[in-house]
Amino acid sequence: MLRISSNLSGLAGVVAAGAIALSLQSPAQAQAAFGSYVGAGAAVGLSDDDNGDGDGVSFVISGRYNILELPISIRGQAFLLGDGSAFVPTVSYDYPLNFQTNVYVGAGISLPSGGEPSPVGDQVSFVIQPGVDYFLPGSNLVVFGNAVFALNGFSDGGTATSVQGGVGVQF
Repeated sequence: MLRISSNLSGLAGVVAAGAIALSLQSPAQAQAAFGSYVGAGAAVGLSDDDNGDGDGVSFVISGRYNILELPISIRGQAFLLGDGSAFVPTVSYDYPLNFQTNVYVGAGISLPSGGEPSPVGDQVSFVIQPGVDYFLPGSNLVVFGNAVFALNGFSDGGTATSVQGGVGVQF
């Protein structure tokens, strides 16, 4: 009986030491997918104004400048070759899911030009931009996707919504 008690107390000591060691460890955190990029892809407007404009397909040029010391990026998207064009600069908060993937949410402004609505509307408006960046392992390519919600983006007061996706090159 003494032998079982001695074994249990030894086992309890090992478990206690392991628990203390684990409690002193800092939690593992994924590193942000570092890197700035410029890329191209397609945008699709999901909403339209009272005239049925703004829900077309557009070519998009997208860029990200990553501020290395902070989980913040400066982003820009140019909507071209559709019915209307626009530039959307944003500042985003980036959250790493793993070593290759960031999810983010950004805020900025939509700056349309031309007479016809773009996928992000036809008037200057505040935008919210959630998205994801996936950096392909072993290459300098990144796959990006996001949505832009241009609040009051249409002159009739509606919210313009578009989704974009494409491929970029890191620099």
